[in-house]
Amino acid sequence: MAYGAIVSRCAATLSSAHFLCRGVRPPSPTLPLLPVALSARVHGKPRLPVAAAAGGQLLHDAGTTALVFGGAYGLVSTFDHLTRSNIIDQKLSRKLVHILSGLLFLASWPIFSTSTGARYLAALVPCVNCFRLVINGLSLSTDEGLIKSVSREGKPEELLGGPLYYVLVLILCAVVFWRDSPVGMVSLSMMCAGDGIADIMGRRFGSMKLPYNPLKSWAGSISMFLFGFVVSISMLYYFSVLGYVELDWMTTVGRVALVSLVASFVESLPTNGIVDDNISVPLASMVTSFLVFGW
Repeated sequence: MAYGAIVSRCAATLSSAHFLCRGVRPPSPTLPLLPVALSARVHGKPRLPVAAAAGGQLLHDAGTTALVFGGAYGLVSTFDHLTRSNIIDQKLSRKLVHILSGLLFLASWPIFSTSTGARYLAALVPCVNCFRLVINGLSLSTDEGLIKSVSREGKPEELLGGPLYYVLVLILCAVVFWRDSPVGMVSLSMMCAGDGIADIMGRRFGSMKLPYNPLKSWAGSISMFLFGFVVSISMLYYFSVLGYVELDWMTTVGRVALVSLVASFVESLPTNGIVDDNISVPLASMVTSFLVFGW
């Protein structure tokens, strides 16, 4: 054995004996030289307490909620201004608000944090709008801009019908399905985009009526199927790219087409005065989506 190796081994033995005689364990070569928190901070990875992290998420979600609510209020105010200025027709304004407000709300979900309470803070936005619809619908308050933007004939009591059902579906999808299931994404896409475009296209190109419902047209139903399908696929792709859902696209396309077909057929039925489209369309979409996706 080389002389250097013998000297090194003897030094290590004497060092261990020194610590053993004093009743102290020799230092482990793997022990950190700095305290854990300080070491983490030196290496650029400060460890925040759990409470501080949760507080940060809550603050983030509260700010996002305020941002989304401001966007929703600005959207309605913008179309109210356009209607008052006679730039667009009131019926078209109402349907554009119907299409855009729900889809923008759906698209805002990824902005919220990953906390379990994020979905409830997101649902506060339609909850506030629900409260506004109720107090204006009961004539406890008068917001002419709101009434003209979402009602058919400018009557306050109309707010307690379709518009109220609309925001209730937004709340339901946010709280129950959130970003974890394609059911809510497809259902909102069909209610907002599909049903909204059906009315616009039906009024403009709806000369050929359906044989079983003279109030509905082929143009409206076909437009609802196509537009609802495209927007649903787009929203699923959007959430898939962000990592919230994993889908087999070969089967997903067929499933979404089936949901669009069922929703379009339900919307075309002669149920005016019996059940509102803002109930029948999302309900049919939810049931069919749940059956084809299974989650």
